[in-house]
Amino acid sequence: MQEASDFLEESRTLHALICNAGHDRLDEATQFKSWTLRDVLEHLQVWNEMACLQVEDESLLRTRLANLMSGGGDLRSFEREVLKGKDADALLSEWQRSFERTADLFSNVDPKARLQWAGPSMSARSSITARLMETWAHGQEIYDHLGIERHNTDRIQGIVVLGVNTFAWTYKARGAEPPGPLPRVELVSPTGAHWVFGETSDSGSITGTAVSFCQVVTQTRNIADTDLVVSGAIAADWMSKAQCFAGPPSVPPAPGTRFRSELVI
Repeated sequence: MQEASDFLEESRTLHALICNAGHDRLDEATQFKSWTLRDVLEHLQVWNEMACLQVEDESLLRTRLANLMSGGGDLRSFEREVLKGKDADALLSEWQRSFERTADLFSNVDPKARLQWAGPSMSARSSITARLMETWAHGQEIYDHLGIERHNTDRIQGIVVLGVNTFAWTYKARGAEPPGPLPRVELVSPTGAHWVFGETSDSGSITGTAVSFCQVVTQTRNIADTDLVVSGAIAADWMSKAQCFAGPPSVPPAPGTRFRSELVI
């Protein structure tokens, strides 16, 4: 699957960035809920491993998901229990092994294979796309914290598709039904390609760069801090709370609270 290759390249790029920054910065807090760089890497490693269990060991996957829920759904406590504590060198090495193994495993899985998850089953393609999305989204707080300008590639297309496909999920997560059909989405990719989704309708439209759309649906930026142009009440409502990730409803960051800092490595 192309998505497995995209996930691998995104992970390798982030790994190189962190290694260049230095291990001594892992305990610095980011703009995302004050998570440290270490918190981000632990989170990515654990859920890479959970994705592998979807393919290799459904029994252990069910056990770990049950442990998460029995702990009240506290992600960070669950992740720390799985990892049992690791120093910086061990964490970076194991995270690297986890994303290399995840990519290799999913590159050999039928994209349409149904895999068990916390809720309904999901396709293998959806699972590895979610890993790409999480790596890219959590990577953003690291780029922002280090003050590094991010150079995106068209591998974010999978995240765009996920963002479009979760239009209805944004509302269902809040116990509501979508107020209308998907608004038309017209985006320009990092290489200048045009990606278009949906039909012209009363739901309105969203135009701009694919990077900005990804930032909004992953909640790494408030829409006011992007170049997206929104027309229509339904489109505006969706963009005000878009959420392409699983879990309970999440409130997007307030305007101006997520940005590239002036820090430099």
